[in-house]
Amino acid sequence: MLIVNCPLAIAQTMVYLERADNLQFDQARLADAQIVKGDVIFRHEEALMYCDSAYFYEKTNSLDAFGHVRMVQGDTLEGFGDKLYYNGNTKLARLRKNVKLIHGHKDENPTILTTDSLNYDRANGIAYYFAGGEVRDSLNTLTSVRGNYRPETKKAVFSKKVKLVNPKFVLTSDTLLYNTQTKIADIISPTDIIYEKETDILSSRGWYNTQTELSMLLDRSWVHHQDGRTMTGDTIYYDKAKGFGQVIGRMEMVDSTRNATLTGEYGEMWEEDHHGFATDSALLTDWSDTLHLAYIHADTLFTEEQHYTDSAKMDSTYQRIRAYYGVRVFRDDMQMTCDSLVYFGSDSTMHLYVQPICWNENHQMSADSMVIYMANGQVEHAVGYGNALCVMQDSVDFFNQMSGKEATAYLEDGEMKIIDMSGNALTIFYPKEEGGDYSGMNTTESSFIRMYVENREIHHMRFTTETTGILYPMDQIPSGADRLALFFWDEEKRPISPEDVFRKVKNERVKE
Repeated sequence: MLIVNCPLAIAQTMVYLERADNLQFDQARLADAQIVKGDVIFRHEEALMYCDSAYFYEKTNSLDAFGHVRMVQGDTLEGFGDKLYYNGNTKLARLRKNVKLIHGHKDENPTILTTDSLNYDRANGIAYYFAGGEVRDSLNTLTSVRGNYRPETKKAVFSKKVKLVNPKFVLTSDTLLYNTQTKIADIISPTDIIYEKETDILSSRGWYNTQTELSMLLDRSWVHHQDGRTMTGDTIYYDKAKGFGQVIGRMEMVDSTRNATLTGEYGEMWEEDHHGFATDSALLTDWSDTLHLAYIHADTLFTEEQHYTDSAKMDSTYQRIRAYYGVRVFRDDMQMTCDSLVYFGSDSTMHLYVQPICWNENHQMSADSMVIYMANGQVEHAVGYGNALCVMQDSVDFFNQMSGKEATAYLEDGEMKIIDMSGNALTIFYPKEEGGDYSGMNTTESSFIRMYVENREIHHMRFTTETTGILYPMDQIPSGADRLALFFWDEEKRPISPEDVFRKVKNERVKE
């Protein structure tokens, strides 16, 4: 057995051959090399290198090691391979063939890097591969074509065909930063995170904690659930474990099952009960009937699932929409304003509260509260309760009017057809001659009145037998007699387009 101790010339980078079973020289083949074999050990500073055989180059302060190569640095880092090329001046170790680098090799859950070709820069504390490799820690396995790892900071950079496999999801990207201690992945390029049969996350910038499933996603990121719901925004804070998302900036939540889109500058989403919330330019678009889109704007909007059990003990799930403060609604068959609104998918009804007003063509309807009944995506009829008023603009100056305790308006294909008024029903209307001239102004009082409408004009009316009324000639209408006590005409508030729902108006009714 041969024991040697051969320091090199440069003291600050001296490499020591600690031991070997055999030392040889071959001047003809390797004039500058010491050929060592059998249980070989080298030492450079705090690093030890083991192998079966090696070429030791004294002049260049380097070595080539072969067979069962093992490199140990301190108590934390251990590397393996079939070959090692080491330069003591640059402190660069090049491991080749069946390479494995273990960080925290004495720990219960070390980080393990495997590849076929690895360079470890001891001077800068960085290991990198360039022809495919894998990094595995206690939770995740990451693969890529190129990658580097810094044991001191526990940070890794992966590029080209990056894949992170977690017990719950798979992440793919082109470039990814990852910390093996915190288990946080920093997203810096287009990245896809897939929970099989659950959720798909797309982002180009942000971070994802693979352990807690908390994330911050920037730059118009996208979270899609297999049940048809999608969440998009400038910034998304997403807690996958709790099923909660918070969106800041140009939020968009799409529910393709319910055919609804919720937007706003700020919003939140709970996966349980499909609960969504939006504020700041909040808008809910219902596209369940593509021919009759509904746009609902309010200061605050909520959408959620409601579960019902009927008399036959059958469970059903329906959507509920709640809108609070400054509600404005645009549909092509009806436009609405009120202070608050609730839509129940269980019976397709829309409930309007606090000074509601509805418009259809040249009709305006108002009451203390109202219920809009939908069928096949269209407004079928509307009911107003308390201080009900229906106004039909016949010309710039003349308005047909009905008021009472309760009003019901029936629509067909988006057009007003019948209006019923009950409970101290009062009317003012202008009958016409066959030529279209007004024959006078008629006022009536009855317990019930039904008005039939065709082509936006009164076709005829029906009254109970107890009806009383007066017909005034057009030139003998008393001053003020052409307006019912509840009358007001507030066309200015009417939303005239989807964009117009955002127009700010006062909710107070304007009376003449």
